[in-house]
Amino acid sequence: MAIPSEGEIIQIHSYKHNGNIHRVWQETMVLKATKNIVIGANERTLVIESDGRTWVTREPSICYFHAEHWFNIICMLREDGVYYYCNMSSPFVFDHSAVKYIDYDLDIKVFPDMTYTLLDEDEYEQHKKAMGYPPVIDHILKSNVDKLISWIQQRRGPFAPDFIQAWTNRYEFQRQLHENDE
Repeated sequence: MAIPSEGEIIQIHSYKHNGNIHRVWQETMVLKATKNIVIGANERTLVIESDGRTWVTREPSICYFHAEHWFNIICMLREDGVYYYCNMSSPFVFDHSAVKYIDYDLDIKVFPDMTYTLLDEDEYEQHKKAMGYPPVIDHILKSNVDKLISWIQQRRGPFAPDFIQAWTNRYEFQRQLHENDE
């Protein structure tokens, strides 16, 4: 698997279990990339839905992808604090200038006070039947929901107090470099 370069502009491709594209974020700047982790940032980026609808993100976001965990985390920087949208998903791969993963419907929304809500359980059950998620996937996803909740409660990874500040600073630095190159 290739590894993107720091400062590179990539896309994010979300798929469903049946292989169909779900959603594409057009531009995300890579802040860090290793074989196991990609941390990126975007702001006012175009998002294309599978049905062709488009929309633009409203706030700056720090995106965290891991090649060994069955979730990814979007940290949305809003005026009243950081909101986290956690997608239960396959581990990412990086291919053809895009981070790619399979979205498995379940999501956890985390609020600035670190309270959280599990979302889309009905959608998960519906897609599990319709797309034939195997029992092993169901088990992996449910254990990763528990792991993610543990991270939230322990303030690990993107939920750590200094994570947002460090990566927001890095994003500002990279944006200035990018603007100076243009």
